Amino acid sequence: MKMKTRNHGWRFLLGTLALVSFCFVGCSDDNEKGEAPFDPGKPVVISDFTPKEGGLNSRLVIYGDNFGNDVSKVKVRIGGKESVVIGVKNQSLHCFIPAKAFDGDIEITILNDQGEELAYAEAAEKFVYQKNVLVTTFLGTTYENNTKYDVKDGPFDDCGGFDQMGWMVFDPNDPDMLYICGNTSKKHRIVNFKTERVESIKFSGDAADDCNVFEFSKKGELVVVRNATKDGIKGIFFYNGQGYQNLTKALNARGCRAAATHPINGEIYTTRYDKGWIGRYDPETDVYEPSKLPLPYSSIQAWLMIHPTGKYMYMTTGERNAIFRSNYDEENKTFTAPYLACGKYDKDTKDWKDDVGGNARLRIPRQGCFVKNPKYAGKEDEYDFYFCDRDNHCIRILTPEGKVNTFAGRPNGDGTKGYNDGALRTEARFNEPVCIVYDEKRECFYVGDNLNRRIRKIALEE
Repeated sequence: MKMKTRNHGWRFLLGTLALVSFCFVGCSDDNEKGEAPFDPGKPVVISDFTPKEGGLNSRLVIYGDNFGNDVSKVKVRIGGKESVVIGVKNQSLHCFIPAKAFDGDIEITILNDQGEELAYAEAAEKFVYQKNVLVTTFLGTTYENNTKYDVKDGPFDDCGGFDQMGWMVFDPNDPDMLYICGNTSKKHRIVNFKTERVESIKFSGDAADDCNVFEFSKKGELVVVRNATKDGIKGIFFYNGQGYQNLTKALNARGCRAAATHPINGEIYTTRYDKGWIGRYDPETDVYEPSKLPLPYSSIQAWLMIHPTGKYMYMTTGERNAIFRSNYDEENKTFTAPYLACGKYDKDTKDWKDDVGGNARLRIPRQGCFVKNPKYAGKEDEYDFYFCDRDNHCIRILTPEGKVNTFAGRPNGDGTKGYNDGALRTEARFNEPVCIVYDEKRECFYVGDNLNRRIRKIALEE
């Protein structure tokens, strides 16, 4: 493919003659340095560029001739997307790679004072655009400088904001249905990917009050966890049927904060706040043991997430700034005593630090999810654990070896909160993210960005 050029200098003959006269009179050291102004009597030439490949916001240098020396008169498009030009000399130009420049064509247009095209050139070689993983806004809108929002049913582009998100879970029997627990707000939502609508879901009776978590049983029931503040009060509810409105079972469970289903045998594990217990419900025997296993401490907010193999689970401890691990004892059909996986169990030790195990620092970890890492193929554990570090306003990764890395967001001492889409670490901002799920069907993450009242998406550029 030959380089394409266009030149409209004939339209400006008088201006050209004047410019040529100026050049003859004012031929100076600047010209010799390659900083001459655009010459409408000559073609614009693109001879090369570097680097040959890259992603969003990579810097690109284009070489050639007759680019001029005025940034405001040069327009660059890469892959059909307009680039930001940051510097131009007559024979070189510096710009940034724009988002979604998939096609890779490099085009330069020289403009006059009215913004009309004077000359055009297209490079013979294409730039190879590398897709980046970005944070974007999937659902939710606010107004009045992000301070107000409406909660309403509607299509994806008109569903208002999301109130007090606490937990998210996909329906295992229908990967197009995402359930969002509204925590104490009672404003629970369903994201329907088939109809591209967001709807509300309400539960009758006690299950409507002070919900903490949604979960699905091995049998496909929707499990709703409520904070029961007294003994003898129902705290765990099982629903099935159309829209999961048919209550089939309710268990007494004071202070319950979590429910997690064992993926192999269907046992459901719970936590109790005031006593520091992990309970166990066996669906085969219909027996619920609320004090099956003691936690290291009592009076803690604790949430459970079981590994896809069922071999172990993580427990995030909220205000205690640590994550514990408990291994599964197959012989006795229960989890063993939890031990520290990362962070420091101390309500006063709130910090951000990427490190290994007890040397890492967290600031109120909440929901997490296991995601298979192709790099671990063939190893004993093939999954990373992604979790919301709420008050550090970021998403972290816990590897099987116990190393904590920051995945998205830009935390520092107190966390850099805000609302911004873009590159994972340099541009993306969250404001108290509390829940996260991985969508295997669409190969992306969804994050409940609580105080931004939105569902954020983390995925490769589309």
